[in-house]
Amino acid sequence: MKTLLHIDASARKTTNANPEYNSISKSLAGSFIETWRTINSQDNVIHRDVGVTPPDFICQDWIAAVFTQDDAKTDEQKDLLSLSDQLIAELDQADIIVISSSMYNYGMPAALKAWFDQVIRVDKTFSFDLARGDFPLEPIMVGKILVLITSSGEFGFGMGGIREKQNHLSPHVQTLSHYLGAETFHEINAEYQEFNDDRHRSSVENARKAAEVLALKLANS
Repeated sequence: MKTLLHIDASARKTTNANPEYNSISKSLAGSFIETWRTINSQDNVIHRDVGVTPPDFICQDWIAAVFTQDDAKTDEQKDLLSLSDQLIAELDQADIIVISSSMYNYGMPAALKAWFDQVIRVDKTFSFDLARGDFPLEPIMVGKILVLITSSGEFGFGMGGIREKQNHLSPHVQTLSHYLGAETFHEINAEYQEFNDDRHRSSVENARKAAEVLALKLANS
């Protein structure tokens, strides 16, 4: 039995009275999870919607707590790190990480960045050793698969696309995925939302099919 960690990051919901206001990225991730469950209904799915309930931003006191030895942490420091500890425990359980995110200002939503900042933590998800020379960081967790599902208002953000250099969402997530223990990275994109034309509808449908195909492939692997 596998565990999926499902992170949604869009500020939009999927239950709006007007479906046109629903989050596309969350809907696509929902298709992935639903398809997975048709194959492996007993698998555990941990779901966090950080778009609706964002994690706290880290602060100076949080950083001080992180760099305080466990046996010297005060109760206040332990409380300050309790959410981080919980999020890391969820990540540690996961075999598959599914992250859905809209593109905000060409990057990830602040809530998703806050989640990454809470979980990528020294001696928890990565180690630091200057004996390694110019690359002192190494991930602690290994063997995970990350699936990133995105939606964007414009188009052409992929490799060779007209807006490739403006894409600060998926390259950022892929870089950080290393420190989540992800050794395999998949990406599915829906584009053209601002244009609301046939290209957009086709892009969303293609992304939905791709999500379902990938879910079937991974669920049967």
